[in-house]
Amino acid sequence: MWHSILKYGVIAGLIAGGALLTVSLIYEGQPPPTYGMALGYTTMLIALSAIFVGIKRHRDVALGGVIRFWPAFGLGLGISVVAGLFYVAAWELAMVVIDKDFPAIFGQMMIERAHSRGLQGDALARAVAQAEQFTQMYRNPLVRLPMSFAEIFPVGVLVSLVSAAVLRNPRVLPARG
Repeated sequence: MWHSILKYGVIAGLIAGGALLTVSLIYEGQPPPTYGMALGYTTMLIALSAIFVGIKRHRDVALGGVIRFWPAFGLGLGISVVAGLFYVAAWELAMVVIDKDFPAIFGQMMIERAHSRGLQGDALARAVAQAEQFTQMYRNPLVRLPMSFAEIFPVGVLVSLVSAAVLRNPRVLPARG
């Protein structure tokens, strides 16, 4: 099982992390807001399809074509954790390579969003204070690393749930020969 977790976690992590790093380098850390998030989560789903493949392969090769829900789900979570660690490492690498003050950029984007929503007076002051608080908080790696991990891990949990639910049925994509 550990071999499957590492193998498919690394595959998923390299795909998700590689895509994150590539997009970050192309757009200097700021993909277009109109489709950047959709692109990111689509890439995560594609990368995390390795969970389905890993569970199926483990079911068919190591377990003779049968796996229960909880072991399948656990395998999927393990793959998700490994992929998440690669994703976090890719984001940290992107921040170093691009060499920009991302916390300040993110804080400025939050302030611009507040202006574009038409906030004024106290509401704008609160938004600016929140942006400044976020900027300081994001500079702390003990906060930033879990935040980055939390971008991909919930997607991995969802893919693990669906994969475990589907693949617990041995008639779904049965093992060949």
